[in-house]
Amino acid sequence: MKNDLCLEAADTVRNVKTSDEKNEKYFACDICDQKFDEKRLLKKHFHTQTKLKQYSCDVCHKVFSCKFNLYRHLQTHRIEKPYSCDICHKKFPLKCRLKVHFQTHSNEKPYSCDVCHKRFSWNSVLNQHLRVHSNEKPFSCIVCNKNFSRKGNLNQHLRVHTKEKPFSCDVCYKRFSHKNDLNLHLRIHTNEKPFTCDVCQKSFSRKAYLNEHLGVHTNEEPFSCDVCHKSFSQKKSLNRHLRIHTNERPFSCDVCHKSFSRKAHLNQHLIVHTNEKPFSCDVCHKNFSRKAYLNQHLGVHTNEEPFSCDACHKSFSQKTDLNLHLRVHTNEKPFSYDMYHKGFSAKGDLN
Repeated sequence: MKNDLCLEAADTVRNVKTSDEKNEKYFACDICDQKFDEKRLLKKHFHTQTKLKQYSCDVCHKVFSCKFNLYRHLQTHRIEKPYSCDICHKKFPLKCRLKVHFQTHSNEKPYSCDVCHKRFSWNSVLNQHLRVHSNEKPFSCIVCNKNFSRKGNLNQHLRVHTKEKPFSCDVCYKRFSHKNDLNLHLRIHTNEKPFTCDVCQKSFSRKAYLNEHLGVHTNEEPFSCDVCHKSFSQKKSLNRHLRIHTNERPFSCDVCHKSFSRKAHLNQHLIVHTNEKPFSCDVCHKNFSRKAYLNQHLGVHTNEEPFSCDACHKSFSQKTDLNLHLRVHTNEKPFSYDMYHKGFSAKGDLN
């Protein structure tokens, strides 16, 4: 882990930095950039971080703060599952897991929230829920001091600092920090779209995409841009739009450092480096890096030509072909050869 590397770095001069303003030496943490006047304080800071998690699972590389938690976790990898449910015969490696499972059959929820009256099967789950009302966040990140209401959320957050990605896709081997992100990614390969619009029956792989789509039917656009007064159905759509005016590009490629205004655009760009082509044609099995390219390609098999020229009414299967054709009417020649100052309507003609 990076913490181990930092411990080694603490014994070298690499962590000693000099301030240009005061010409004072200080010791900086490679993870959180926290500065210390003395080397011993930096070492103490490193040891505090390494104490957080020190027991690692050899199977899935998940890390635990104590040996007992690691032992209990290892039981989940055991093929042997001696505890069986009498109702559905599902088997579990741990007795406590079987007890939790029983609640799905009994539907018994004896623990009630005094604030909102929501009921729970377990007292521990109720205690976690109560933090929603009290805004209590007892679990704090020792790197950036961000607080969380649940220990599980803190453990997930820590991967931001450690860059740990324990969850891997079996199809394309892409790795993820969180299991939920892996599950969402797998829908690219399975083409699973569990969220369906009740109005037009269109399906989506993520609930967020469905929510955005619903604005098409309601035409409700309560969020307006103060610059150009364009309206949006969702606040996050407005926030994305505002980057057009601010030129903000918060998503950066780790390989070539190119920046993007949207995470989706970054994900599309990453395929340039990975050469990943997850979208496959069911007819000829040709693969494509983007779904839009696959949709355009499908017109080859269906003979569908939805793009029509307003001048001569000639039809095309792809919009790019229509745009090239329009130059016949406009006499536009954007590609030039400097030697003869000759212009060409298509880049292929230049070659």
